[in-house]
Amino acid sequence: MSEQTVVSHQSAAVVYGTTLWRTPLERVCVTRNRRGGGRVRALTKVHGSPLDSAAEVEGLLVTAPARTIVDLALTLPVDAAVVAGDALAGAFGIAGDELARELAGAAGRHGIVQARRVVELIDGRSQSIGESLSRIMIRRHGLPLPRSQGNVLTPDGRFVARVDFYYAAEGVLCEFDGPIRHGRLLGPGQDVAAAVHREQIRENYLRALGFEVVRWTWDDLVHDRVGRRLRAALSRRRALRPDGRIEPATAPDARRVRIVRLRSEVE
Repeated sequence: MSEQTVVSHQSAAVVYGTTLWRTPLERVCVTRNRRGGGRVRALTKVHGSPLDSAAEVEGLLVTAPARTIVDLALTLPVDAAVVAGDALAGAFGIAGDELARELAGAAGRHGIVQARRVVELIDGRSQSIGESLSRIMIRRHGLPLPRSQGNVLTPDGRFVARVDFYYAAEGVLCEFDGPIRHGRLLGPGQDVAAAVHREQIRENYLRALGFEVVRWTWDDLVHDRVGRRLRAALSRRRALRPDGRIEPATAPDARRVRIVRLRSEVE
């Protein structure tokens, strides 16, 4: 391919080591800096769209992380795009204004309406596929989106626990447990019963501080059993104030990439 060919879309996500969910990988996706001229071959999918810069990763030209998020938002189903977008935004510290600029540059491209919906859901503080899918579920039920990754503190500032989601004003904490209830902190080789007991003690302490805790598992997500419980919890807690408080957890350091300028192609 041309030396100006840029690895893009899900192939860029693979190069970055991004978490992916139900994403087709049978073809290498690339973009060339031109309007139109896309084509699909047996092993490659070539996109033609304006692209004035790219990241350089181990000798490859790759779409910059924010551009990759928007490309995926344009072309993948919503759940797959949000999972990958969360992972990229978290790894590279991508803020909403950067995504807004990329969206503005994508105006008129096929899929732009969906892309705007996806970008509204992106949260770089998400820690797993299940957390990303949980936020999609919450939005689907017409509920306000929670904040992600909060540290719960006692009134005098002592750390109690880190939670996956929280509604500070309502005093509602949410936990995505994974395959089994109370299994979110189960490590390799650890006893399930001991992990469940430890997690139950943790939850009792959170409730003693005045918080309401709503938990769900993969099975709850698949069978859509969370929305009603969460709505009820939010309604109950609006008039009450917990004794404890919540602060946003510190985000990990962002990765950096080297950005290079591209020249336009004339064909």
